[in-house]
Amino acid sequence: MSKLTLASYPHMLGFEQLERLLERSAKAGSDGYPPYNIEQTSENSYRITLAVAGFSRDDLSITIEDRQLVIRGRQDDDSEGRVFLHRGIASRQFQRMFVLADGVDVGEAVMENGLLHVDLSRAAPEPVVQTISIRKG
Repeated sequence: MSKLTLASYPHMLGFEQLERLLERSAKAGSDGYPPYNIEQTSENSYRITLAVAGFSRDDLSITIEDRQLVIRGRQDDDSEGRVFLHRGIASRQFQRMFVLADGVDVGEAVMENGLLHVDLSRAAPEPVVQTISIRKG
């Protein structure tokens, strides 16, 4: 069975980069930690919410790398000298990546009650009509 790609559609020109982005996001990992929500807050804005209980603001970093929103969490292991009878809360690091479309901007990030909220907005696209003149060859 052959792989169906965007190149299989001859009327779809210039979408090779989109295909690479889809492949890269599929490889980004799906371990499920930390859990997150993505909600549309208006016609042109979104909010990503990650459950980051136990992490402080200093344990988290948010960067944009090659059109990807990358959220990382890393906690220091403070268990030295402590004796756990049961350890169900592990110090664990994570990395979550979200591919951003052209025109999507990252707004503010807010930490509230163990949840990290990252707001995104998209500029409304302007309709473009262009007339191409035909010259005689």
